[in-house]
Amino acid sequence: MTNENTPTETPIQRAFRLKQEALAQREKAPRGGAFQREQNKRIAAGKSRPWMTK
Repeated sequence: MTNENTPTETPIQRAFRLKQEALAQREKAPRGGAFQREQNKRIAAGKSRPWMTK
């Protein structure tokens, strides 16, 4: 976090910047779901969902 205040920064802008910095520090959820796992395993998309085929 920086404590440098620019004279053109409004209180709302400062609060928003501080909020964004706080959110950036939080732990992020792991990315990826079933589609990404299928891609990593080289499974053709839709093979696990036979009801999706014509």
